[in-house]
Amino acid sequence: MYKKSKDERDNKRKPFGKKTSEKKFGSAPKPFEKKSARGNEKPAAVKERPRRYEEQEEKDFDENINLIEGRNPVLEALKSGREIDKLFVQKGAMEGSIRQIIAIAKEKHILIKEVDRKKLDTLSTTQGHQGVIASAALYKYYEVDEILQIAADKGEDPFIIILDEITDNNNLGSILRIADAAGVHGIIIPKRRSASLTPVIAKTSAGAIEYVPVAKVTNLSHTIDNLKKKGLWIAGAEMSGETYYKKDLTGPIALVIGSEGEGMGRLIKEHCDFLVSIPMRGSISSLNAAVSTGIIVYEVNKQRVEKKVEASRH
Repeated sequence: MYKKSKDERDNKRKPFGKKTSEKKFGSAPKPFEKKSARGNEKPAAVKERPRRYEEQEEKDFDENINLIEGRNPVLEALKSGREIDKLFVQKGAMEGSIRQIIAIAKEKHILIKEVDRKKLDTLSTTQGHQGVIASAALYKYYEVDEILQIAADKGEDPFIIILDEITDNNNLGSILRIADAAGVHGIIIPKRRSASLTPVIAKTSAGAIEYVPVAKVTNLSHTIDNLKKKGLWIAGAEMSGETYYKKDLTGPIALVIGSEGEGMGRLIKEHCDFLVSIPMRGSISSLNAAVSTGIIVYEVNKQRVEKKVEASRH
């Protein structure tokens, strides 16, 4: 029987269109594979291996949650009765005020989670969490009438701060802190072109955000008109005004503070009953908005106390 030589077998022409490998060119795609419009195959989908429980990332926050960062802001939030969902504490950071924070959280049956610093750094928006972050409901905005009612409940003449386009977080946070210290009944801000209540503001205010009611309104001019109808005097802080301590600032009053760069808007200025200024004797022509607020606010307090003392003598 004739046998082909090795050379003949090696030189035999292979069938057209076939490969010698087990995989065939042009085979039909698997059910989960897709072809692009150009006909090129996309890589087959790779199933992600199931994560172990400890590898799964927990969704701790959503759009209805605010973060409160730093020891003092978290402590004040707990003391004020703010609704806290969870408390994240850095592992090993159990010294100082964190002990007090944990004690109050346990008393209120708040979930406490010990996490690595890296986790806190990832969650933090202020980069100043100091080893503790709390998740809470969004900050509540009040109605202007609610602020007026707070004053009525205390038996005091309304004392309100109106902020015209204060966009700097540090200024708003500082003004909240001043308002709390001075017993201001509330703050009014516009919905547009203004800093809002955020974790950064909470940190800057050192927790005062929990105690000072803030109303957000669509139109400051209309709000000022409504306050006038309810018996409040509107005083605007403006360089062209009369020296602040020479004006009578007692009685129901709202103090308008403009932005540091532009001051009050023209329309807002026209709606004020009178303007007050802070004398400047140095080379700088103006003060920071928060500093100006503090100076005038405490003059209001001083005059109110003096009026009470005078009234008690008669």
